[in-house]
Amino acid sequence: MTAAVAPEKPELPGGPGASKKNGAAGTASLRSVARNYVERVRGGELGALPAVLGLIVLCVFFAALRPVFLSELNFANLLTQGAGSIAIAMGLVFVLLLGEIDLSAGYASGVCAAVLAILLTDHGWPWYGAAGAAILTGTVIGLLLGLLVAKVGIPSFVVTLAAFLGFQGIVLMLLKEGTNISIRDQTILAVANNNLSPAMGWVLLAVSVGAYAAIQLRQNRNRRRRGLSAAPLTLLTIRIGGLAVLGAIAVHLLNQERSRNIIVDSLKGVPIVVPVIAVLLVAGTFLLQRTSFGLHIYAVGGNAEAARRAGINVAAIRISAFVICSSLAAVGGIIAASRGNSVDPNTGGSNVLLLAVGAAVIGGTSLFGGRGRVVDAVLGGMVVAVIQNGMGLMGYSSGVKYAVTGSVLLVAAGVDALSRRRAVQR
Repeated sequence: MTAAVAPEKPELPGGPGASKKNGAAGTASLRSVARNYVERVRGGELGALPAVLGLIVLCVFFAALRPVFLSELNFANLLTQGAGSIAIAMGLVFVLLLGEIDLSAGYASGVCAAVLAILLTDHGWPWYGAAGAAILTGTVIGLLLGLLVAKVGIPSFVVTLAAFLGFQGIVLMLLKEGTNISIRDQTILAVANNNLSPAMGWVLLAVSVGAYAAIQLRQNRNRRRRGLSAAPLTLLTIRIGGLAVLGAIAVHLLNQERSRNIIVDSLKGVPIVVPVIAVLLVAGTFLLQRTSFGLHIYAVGGNAEAARRAGINVAAIRISAFVICSSLAAVGGIIAASRGNSVDPNTGGSNVLLLAVGAAVIGGTSLFGGRGRVVDAVLGGMVVAVIQNGMGLMGYSSGVKYAVTGSVLLVAAGVDALSRRRAVQR
């Protein structure tokens, strides 16, 4: 294992440690920040840069070949199409940061979705009780997997492969060997099928940009007060302004009428699943980058023995990571059940695990541990969703989609390996 790796900073140039010129922002400071960023990239710290560039290239490519790709309806479909896999990928980031793997996350989401459907339909539970029970099921699954890995010492690959097989059987037993259970609860169905009102979309954007600006400015001010390096204020303005502009464009597009028959039904507004994913992103990012638990995750992933000697409870960290992973897999299962309006034996199966792992790795999370962020899952998930969606519009078969997605995943893993080798050589 390599030496402990500190949490990665946002990929835009100018993280808190990028420049020691803390005076008023100016051209010289921005140049220094840019130089430092280029040096980090040359040193192998690519982060999410390949995913961002890949996302841009893919969007331009599919838009040129199929103009309908840029339609408001397809844009909304992209956001809801990848939401379930993104939620699972967010959980996988915590496990991958430790250099571990969870091959059971897909079918774990299926088990939790089955619990949700049974409690809603067969037992008449309210939506919040059924959803809470589904997430609790995921927590218990993660606790069991974590104990087997951290306390018994079984490799995570073997434990989760066994769970992958076992959970398939559990889903079949819960669904009585193949029964399809329809979801009728309107609140659960709304998660992946309904939209916020246009006004609420703008309110959500204003709150998000305001909160981001407050956090960035407060962090910058605190670092200056302590005499630490901080990003130029000009760069912070660019970041905040960029988020505001991109968000405004997205909200504007989503607030357009997308229904093909407005007389029958109106379809406009930000999908409800978007703020759900945003809440998970904020919570996961805060946990990893603003708490001692997050620092311990990176430390254990970088060098478990060094972390142990530093007084970190390595076993507890590993167990916690698996608990978080399976709990977020449960959230992914709830989103999948909502999107499909039902739960069947294929929920959580098929290509769900492939897409979730692919999302995390393609986004920039390292398979070797110690490097990655929760936002990587979102970026990688959008790359995967764009590939699936764009190739579907072009009429390619599922086989071609799998082959291309697998190739992209292999390239991402190769870039990760090469960048680490380059970092070690420097």
